[in-house]
Amino acid sequence: MTDDADKDDGGAPVRLDKWLWAARFFKTRSLAARAVALGQVQLNGARTKPAREVRIDDLLQIELESSRRTVRVRGVLAARQPASIAQTLYAETEESQQARNKEQERKRLYREPALGQKGRPEKRVRRQLVRLTER
Repeated sequence: MTDDADKDDGGAPVRLDKWLWAARFFKTRSLAARAVALGQVQLNGARTKPAREVRIDDLLQIELESSRRTVRVRGVLAARQPASIAQTLYAETEESQQARNKEQERKRLYREPALGQKGRPEKRVRRQLVRLTER
């Protein structure tokens, strides 16, 4: 007896949130569904709903944290599989890879000063900030 969740759908359409989860863009399906609902994921250039079906050769724009990835769907699975299989479900476009590499290089060269700071500012720094904002 086999479980339907363990089978490859062989190109049959799958829900967008389920595919994003199976392709390991998001840790949980609820996070994937929330990202789609917030417009952080676009299917073929348009906003969509989490229940929208994904098919092979669909184009997805996915906004993850501060980066944006454009991927073409190469396979569909309804269940989460190992990462090695999940990576075969999509192919990132050349433009997306170049943009992501440029952004990584920019971040490496020009670090955001506030990223190194943890928690609330110290008393002296806080007073300096208050003085600056009062002007």
